[in-house]
Amino acid sequence: MTLLESLERDYRAAFLRYLPRRDEAALHRGYELGRSAVTNGLSILDLAQVHHDVFLAVLRDTPGENLTEVASSASEFFLEVLATYDMAQRSFREGT
Repeated sequence: MTLLESLERDYRAAFLRYLPRRDEAALHRGYELGRSAVTNGLSILDLAQVHHDVFLAVLRDTPGENLTEVASSASEFFLEVLATYDMAQRSFREGT
C-alpha cells in the first residue's frame, strides 16, 4: 500500500468518526493525519485530493437534508488536517 493509499484509508476512517459527533478526539485525529502527511513528505495537493475523494464518497451516501451539515463538518475537519501545513509555512516565513 502506498503512502497516499494509506492516508486515504486513515482519512476516511477519521472523517467518518468525526461526522456523527464532531468531537475533539476525532478532530485531533485529523490534525495527526496532517502532521503525518507533512512528516512523510506528502504535498498539500495530495491532501486536498484525498479530502476531495473522501468527501465526494460521503456526499453520495448523504441524504439531501443533511448536506449542509456534512459540508460544514468536512470544512472543519479539513482545516484541522491542514493546520500543520499552515504552521510549517508560518515557521518558514518567520525564519527567512
